[in-house]
Amino acid sequence: MSDVRQRIDDLVKGNRVMLFMKGTAQFPQCGFSGRAIQVLQACGVNDFKTFNVLEDEEVRQGIKDYSQWPTIPQLYVGGEFVGGSDIMMEMYQSGELQQVLGGA
Repeated sequence: MSDVRQRIDDLVKGNRVMLFMKGTAQFPQCGFSGRAIQVLQACGVNDFKTFNVLEDEEVRQGIKDYSQWPTIPQLYVGGEFVGGSDIMMEMYQSGELQQVLGGA
């Protein structure tokens, strides 16, 4: 396993709710990342961790390979890939995301 893949794996498996995003929770640097933060907050999650991919080009590319998903943000819950902001929004609207977040 490459160093970057191991770093990503440690982040994903070491945090209950992990969001790879552009910017920070306090200062999202794209609309999709901002929406992902809003969805997590609307679900009442306050123990999530974020990683700013704009600060690490290796992770920015590596997370796409890790998940086989081409876009950022990417949400992981309980070590499992959930999806990007559009999927998060759909799951939130159906109530599924709240169940995933509550059960992790």
